[in-house]
Amino acid sequence: MVDILVVVEHQEGAFRKSTLSAITAARRLSALVGGAIDALVLGEGAAAVAVTAAGCGVRRVLHGDAAVFAHGLAHPLATACAQVVREHGYGAVMTPASTFGKDFMPRLAGLLDAPLASDIVGLTLEAGELRVRRPMYAGNAIAAVLMTGSPLMFTVRQTAFDAASPSGPTAPIVPVALSVESDGTVFVGRKETKSARPELTEARVVVSGGRGLGSVEGFSLVEQLADRLGAAVGASRAAVDAGWVPNDRQVGQTGKVVAPELYIALGISGALQHLAGMKDSKTIVAINKDPEAPIFQVADYGLVSDLFKAIPGILAALDKTQQT
Repeated sequence: MVDILVVVEHQEGAFRKSTLSAITAARRLSALVGGAIDALVLGEGAAAVAVTAAGCGVRRVLHGDAAVFAHGLAHPLATACAQVVREHGYGAVMTPASTFGKDFMPRLAGLLDAPLASDIVGLTLEAGELRVRRPMYAGNAIAAVLMTGSPLMFTVRQTAFDAASPSGPTAPIVPVALSVESDGTVFVGRKETKSARPELTEARVVVSGGRGLGSVEGFSLVEQLADRLGAAVGASRAAVDAGWVPNDRQVGQTGKVVAPELYIALGISGALQHLAGMKDSKTIVAINKDPEAPIFQVADYGLVSDLFKAIPGILAALDKTQQT
């Protein structure tokens, strides 16, 4: 195996922690088959991101700064990455299995005619052959996939690999000149939800609500509890489909995958689709009036209770604790 390239995720000038798990996965791959690890930062005015990446234990950071990267469109990112991979002869490319990675990595694999394993959760070497593990059927099965060819492409599930330390020795930052022509794609605008709460995939505590809350007014109990705990707010697909919360808060197979230290599920039955996105949380607390709800099968602590009595009681107890 030759060297490994980790493509750094960032947004609005901020380094995303999801990249730290991709670096850990790259170290795992390097330990199995060898190769040094470099990072690639593509953006406009992303010098601070490159500086942060340089402290994450990589050999060097390649930094491409151009206006065409400003909005994170898949075409310029994939085209530029392909140039870097070809020029430097990288044997593998890794990036987080976030919206960022899911967007441009298939295009990059197509440009390089390379194999892509998405959402990997493990790497092994068996009889000299590299295999990756990735979830299937909403996490109910783990597939072992034999990887052959070069370069190898991977998107990495953040919750499956510990985050690398971002405070290591500083690596050199090397500017790279890249030529990216337009494919006719034009950035029109971006609509995103702004919140003072922690980002869902990076929060230490997540409070999620589901169908059992009954209405948007009922869902406000989730937000009240999240605010008391300094937590992010998540939701099941049922709550999103009902229009109580925007879809960027959906946790599950078709939403975001989270693994916080504490996950509190309120009025969530525990459909397979939802469990696929949160069952790796360190501690799971579930409150539901249905004692047969599947969520209790994965919960560390469960309370069978009416939410509209239980949550106000918890809020009052938290207020009392904070006053003492």
